Amino acid sequence: MRVGLVIYGLLDTVSGGYLYDRQLVRFLESTGDQVELVSMPMHDYSRSLLDNFSASLYRRLAGLQVDILLQDELNHPSLCYMNRRIIDSVDYPVISIVHHLRSSESHPEWLRRVYSTVEKSYLESVDGFIFNSENTRIATQSLVGTVESGVVAYPAGDRLNPQITPERITGRAEQEGSLKILFLGNVIPRKGLHVLMAALNNIKLENWHLSVVGSLEFDRKYAHRIMQMVEDYNFEGHVVFHGVLDDKQLGEIMLENHILVVPSYHEGFGIAYLEGMGFGLPAIATTSGGASEFITHGVDGYLVPQEDVSLLAEYISGLIQDRELLIEMSLQARTRFLRHPTWEESMEQVRTFLLENI
Repeated sequence: MRVGLVIYGLLDTVSGGYLYDRQLVRFLESTGDQVELVSMPMHDYSRSLLDNFSASLYRRLAGLQVDILLQDELNHPSLCYMNRRIIDSVDYPVISIVHHLRSSESHPEWLRRVYSTVEKSYLESVDGFIFNSENTRIATQSLVGTVESGVVAYPAGDRLNPQITPERITGRAEQEGSLKILFLGNVIPRKGLHVLMAALNNIKLENWHLSVVGSLEFDRKYAHRIMQMVEDYNFEGHVVFHGVLDDKQLGEIMLENHILVVPSYHEGFGIAYLEGMGFGLPAIATTSGGASEFITHGVDGYLVPQEDVSLLAEYISGLIQDRELLIEMSLQARTRFLRHPTWEESMEQVRTFLLENI
């Protein structure tokens, strides 16, 4: 099978969506399929809309010798009209990989309407969908009215090959000292690090330590805001910024921590939560998005309404004060991870869907 894949930038970009795309490419190539990458420069949203009128992009897409074309839904502003332009020039079907909708994020109402209009136009221009969660599928269907061809193939958390025993999970929780909290995600507003900081400001400093893993370069203004919060709250020495880590380093830091907290405004799925659960880290997410499809509230993690600082602080404080509860939730997190499909299983599901649509 000859497959094309349209993305912005580089395939090794650090984010859950690009991780999904990388895993799919690796799996397809491991089966003998050929994958041709079409990389587009990433611009701001309004500039990306002009890509629809690019003669060079038109020639590139119209000239692809593939059986099927995949497009990361992130590229929707560049392709919402382009797909209609090339439809009479190509024989291949177009399948969109939908990680989450921009219109599902928190925006001023006027801007959300703009995003919804453009996104709807794009989604209506493709022949089928690969969804990372039921939540994403439902959001897409709500926007376009119907989804005639699609598959839900969950991301997995096994790329780090977490090897940890129940005894080690228990021993980690029983160690004296502060609760070690991990935030995993690029430092951008949507991930809600400022919400976590505000919650921790309601908890005694000596009771916790926060490790932040993720890039500070995606939104430097927001990163500066976070650094200012560290200074204003006197968090120096209690918050450590590790930047982007490789898989080995990430596995090591997950082994060291007790819980993973990312109070994101929206996650189509939330691979970071699942990866943490593989190391026995109860996950604290929000009620918005797909995290509720694998986090059971009060069992292997918590689901908190967006920006509910007081409730987030309450759940973290509960795990600080009750190490038996921490042990139980940590063991349950590991058990839930072990029940989840692997990357190979999910990507095989995607490949089967693609073959059915050629």
